[in-house]
Amino acid sequence: MGMNYSIYKNEKSKKRILGHYDEYLHELHTDVEREYVITRFGKTHMLICGPENGKPLFILQGGNCINPMTLSWFSGLLKQYRIFAPDTLGHPGYSDEIRLSAGDESFALWITDLMSHFKINRSAFIGPSYGGGILLRLAAHSPEKIACAILFAPAGIVMGSKVDMIKRILLSLMIYKMNGSKKRLKSITDVLSDGEMKGIDRKIIGEIFRGVSLENDMPKLTTSEDLKHYKAPTMIIGGKKDIFFPGDKLKERAEEVIPNLVEAAICDGGHFTSRQQLESLNTEMSKFLDRYYA
Repeated sequence: MGMNYSIYKNEKSKKRILGHYDEYLHELHTDVEREYVITRFGKTHMLICGPENGKPLFILQGGNCINPMTLSWFSGLLKQYRIFAPDTLGHPGYSDEIRLSAGDESFALWITDLMSHFKINRSAFIGPSYGGGILLRLAAHSPEKIACAILFAPAGIVMGSKVDMIKRILLSLMIYKMNGSKKRLKSITDVLSDGEMKGIDRKIIGEIFRGVSLENDMPKLTTSEDLKHYKAPTMIIGGKKDIFFPGDKLKERAEEVIPNLVEAAICDGGHFTSRQQLESLNTEMSKFLDRYYA
């Protein structure tokens, strides 16, 4: 990609989306530090919070949204651990607009660069959505870096029905991109969240749909061969109505490919989880980390 490449359609869209990013930090209800880290692939913007002497916990960003939004899903953990949350390169946020392949070791090397910068040899990880696919690349290429892992509605294990995605999302998305219809946006976000998406999230997702060249390449589907050296205790969380990664199929295939899958929580919801379910899942995740993050 040339030096002038931007993931944003124009400067106005970029400014609006980064404005939403800054405002969303208040939704975290905790003090957040911001730091840039130079990696071999480009400059990465990090959100850091939690007790300075806390055990490290990396929380990766979901795809085609903003880091503070997916970070807010784990609000119950933000004051227990030292949180390191990078803006994914090439996704909406403050990191360089350079897209990496999620089919090779690039993202694994990117994360190891970030860990080296903070002098962290091993950490717990949470990977939501596209971030789960990135985490699985790390598990395949540098498994020793992961003390334990939570895969939250992750990419990289199973894919939902393409026909369903076309009928229920892509057609509405094409129309929404053309005319900005609120009705179309609501129909898309209702499918994504089983009707539970917060108004602010819907607004931001709408801005991203219209203002960003979306990342359409999903992380590669992980095989048991990829994870033959990965031994870290792993928890998987999914939604039965997740159009991208349906929960029941997700659990079934995760049991086949993840060597040390110790817990699975499959809820009734969609790809975006309701606030109520997030509360109980934060309790489950906290228990998992207490038990397995030695």
